[in-house]
Amino acid sequence: MAQTQCPGQATQFWRPGDIYDVTCPNCQAEVEFFKDEVRRKCRSCGFMIKNPRIELGCAQWCEHAEQCLGASREEMADSPDQALGQTLKIKLIAEMKKVFGSDARRTAHALKVLEQAENIMDTEKADPVVVVAAAILHDIGILAAEQKHGSSAGAYQEIEGPPIARAILENLDIQPSMSPERIRHTLRIIANHHSARDADGPEFDIIWDADHIVNLAEKKKGRSPEELTAYIDKVFRSETGKKLAKDMYVMES
Repeated sequence: MAQTQCPGQATQFWRPGDIYDVTCPNCQAEVEFFKDEVRRKCRSCGFMIKNPRIELGCAQWCEHAEQCLGASREEMADSPDQALGQTLKIKLIAEMKKVFGSDARRTAHALKVLEQAENIMDTEKADPVVVVAAAILHDIGILAAEQKHGSSAGAYQEIEGPPIARAILENLDIQPSMSPERIRHTLRIIANHHSARDADGPEFDIIWDADHIVNLAEKKKGRSPEELTAYIDKVFRSETGKKLAKDMYVMES
């Protein structure tokens, strides 16, 4: 059976601004792009232009993305590391869903954190492979924490999460595989994502801020704009994370 286009990529569900003009770098002609187009040839000079504002939506992680968009993950990515991150994303989301099972709330939270982490990474320089892996797996120990300790407290998640994540990362069937250094870095982020005791660097900062952005949807209740601003300035670690959080929660207050 032919794969039909999903609602996430169907143009009838798009918004104003999802179709736009891009200036050809070769001849300066205006070339119309759809938001999910990887590349398009300039009609004026024939130059092949890569979409600088591409927005893949669900195609970032869907297993049918190549059939849906007509481009490989390598073509959609800006670098080999980003290509590996895209491949890793599909595999890890599937593994994460196996662990969480029918717990749709935990699955949705992980995907929201992934989305915000990628938003922050658009500006902050970081290893996309580590960021993708840590975002998807940051709460992977929460069910084990509840089963073993009777609590989902962050301290227990930091104990139970890394062994589960290690087993997943070391057994992924992808080429090229994640290096041992990247796996160790990812596990250190997972082991500190609530306490920030023994982790630093841009990858940790991105995951920390992305998790807090998602959680602020609940924590913002009852706080004034001034209180939210003070909280964000105190807790968040990256300038991009602070800006995104303020744009999302302070501006709407």
